[in-house]
Amino acid sequence: MKLLKNLTVQVIAAIILGIIVGAMFPEFGASLKILADLFIKLIKMLIAPIIFLTVVIGIGSMGDMKKVGKIGGKALLYFEIVSTIALAIGIAVALIVSPGTGLDTSGAAEADISKYTTAAAETEQGLGAFISSIIPENVVGALATGQLLPVLFSAILFGLAAASIGAPAKPVISFFEQVAEIFFKIVSMVMKISPIGAFGAMAYTIGNFGLKSLGNLGLLMAAVYITMFLFVVFILGTIAKFFGFNIFKFIAYIKDEIFLVIGTSSSESALPSMMRKLENFGCSKQVVGLVVPTGYSFNLDGTSIYLSMAALFIAQAYGMELTWIQIITLLGILMITSKGAAGVTGSGFITLAATLAAFPMIPVEGIALLIGVDRFMSEARAVTNLIGNGVACVVVSKSEKEFDVTMQERALQGKATIVS
Repeated sequence: MKLLKNLTVQVIAAIILGIIVGAMFPEFGASLKILADLFIKLIKMLIAPIIFLTVVIGIGSMGDMKKVGKIGGKALLYFEIVSTIALAIGIAVALIVSPGTGLDTSGAAEADISKYTTAAAETEQGLGAFISSIIPENVVGALATGQLLPVLFSAILFGLAAASIGAPAKPVISFFEQVAEIFFKIVSMVMKISPIGAFGAMAYTIGNFGLKSLGNLGLLMAAVYITMFLFVVFILGTIAKFFGFNIFKFIAYIKDEIFLVIGTSSSESALPSMMRKLENFGCSKQVVGLVVPTGYSFNLDGTSIYLSMAALFIAQAYGMELTWIQIITLLGILMITSKGAAGVTGSGFITLAATLAAFPMIPVEGIALLIGVDRFMSEARAVTNLIGNGVACVVVSKSEKEFDVTMQERALQGKATIVS
């Protein structure tokens, strides 16, 4: 009975049940997508305020403006380098494996992708438009609509102002910490219904695309999983070794958060406990508060790998041979569009649609080919994003000498006390 209360077990059971329902009652299964949509909306409504609060708390409690700038600049530089490596690796693997070659694309024309293409079309493309989109016309409006980059920008300004004021702003920061705790509690409440969302998503997938969708796209799924595993072990593992910690021990340390992410397909679900784990690992609270929330918009390594592989998968499925110039152009576009893609199921499609809209050589309707297995790959994306942000936080903390080695040793020995 205790096993049945485990969230991961519940989600796996819900996925299996969704497959059965979708296979036996296709029309009914396809109609259950509303369950997944409602769960995604519940998650999305919490992301913006959590990001705002954690960034303000992290910067506002730091005090030293120069320190904030140095840490933020170093974090952004790290994010850009590592996420670009992730994009390049995804493109390289997709070119070598060619998972989309020979796939039947006839079903793509029948799928409804309007909500993804509409959302992408409403977003202007280009570097200038991207920079302009970061500044909100209305801070409250950005929070209300869940626009992560404008929310992040507003939070940084608010935090910087609070840090410059100093002691008089401490009551506000303390209040925000209490509000943040309430939002984190809401997250834990929402996660309890994640099996319902998983059931609806799987029933829709099988009901709409059929069981054959699992087999036809199996190579892409395998390629994505293997690529992300190699990225974590070799790229992040090398970075970790250079900065004096072991990637496998670190992964073992955050295993609870990883299982939570696997069960929910959302890295946001582990945000509060991950931040506490990083503090217990030896990272300073200020660095954690600044780096981790920022990483959720700028350091999505798993999403970067997926986007690059998905774009080439669609091109291969439609029999398109891209030149090296076009591939490099695609990489450049992905470097821009991948920033700000939230780690919540569904946002990857909008980002992919925006990418293909700016790269018309690949038909945007091809994203319909991926709807059937996106849920299967979202776990890998979310876990890779989670580990990548954790490693980034430790790296920045160590490079800024904001790291306690003694706490790290105690944490790895299981002696650390969770920060409340």
